[in-house]
Amino acid sequence: MKKILVPTDFSKEAQVAAEVASNIARKSGTELILLHVIEEGSKESVKITGEIAYQDLEDKLFTMKLIERSRKLMSKFAADKMFDGIKITPELRLGSPFHGMRSIITEQKVDLVVMGTAGKTDLTDMIIGSNTEKVVRHANCPVLTVQKKPASQNFKNIVYATSMSKDEEVFSRIVKRAQALYDSTIHLVRINTPGNFQRDAVVKKYMNDFAKKLQLKNYTVNVFNDITEEEGIIYFADSINADMIALATHGRTGFAHVLAGSIAEDVVNHSKRPVLTFVVKHHK
Repeated sequence: MKKILVPTDFSKEAQVAAEVASNIARKSGTELILLHVIEEGSKESVKITGEIAYQDLEDKLFTMKLIERSRKLMSKFAADKMFDGIKITPELRLGSPFHGMRSIITEQKVDLVVMGTAGKTDLTDMIIGSNTEKVVRHANCPVLTVQKKPASQNFKNIVYATSMSKDEEVFSRIVKRAQALYDSTIHLVRINTPGNFQRDAVVKKYMNDFAKKLQLKNYTVNVFNDITEEEGIIYFADSINADMIALATHGRTGFAHVLAGSIAEDVVNHSKRPVLTFVVKHHK
């Protein structure tokens, strides 16, 4: 892992995510890219390199003031002592926050995104909060979302919610790297729901076979019963006081997403613990 992207709107949630990212970067020797996107109505996002041409003078002046304010905030943010000893690259973009993040991920070959989320609150106008679901659904690299400051950033106990699919092999390697970095225990869990129930003995055999195939070490296998998968994942993590939840997502979009929803997005929105997600459809 070489580069971690930390999007920020300078909110409390983004600050907490930056603290988590700096801890990971310091432990892994990784560069941090600090990104702030000045929100504009356009669909794309462009790097701020010089004068911007606007026909309307008022629009131009307003935008320039926003750019100047953002530069000052970024300068202050980048100087925070939490980044001491870490290589950082501040980036300012103008346009759509989501497209700005997506562009940086591609251009810089980002290995991990660490970003804050406000969860399901009334703060729908927050730049970070309103774009987290899009990044979780579309990013072609792992995304670690953080809603509140973790009790521990050592990530000693990682809940890996799995469907035991062969599509998860890439994601399992990502989880194993996190485990190696923090010398963690991985707690494999399968959620039994009324509509998707299997006997414990059957599931645990599948899970042990899955773990052996992926050459997992220092792990436990668990079956947890709940009404929905997302609630089961969150409550199981609570029951063992996990430091992180990890799960793959198929990144459904459009009508398919409306019909099926996304367990990963629901967990991201409602869990108080850091959640590591990865879209497996990009790596079939």
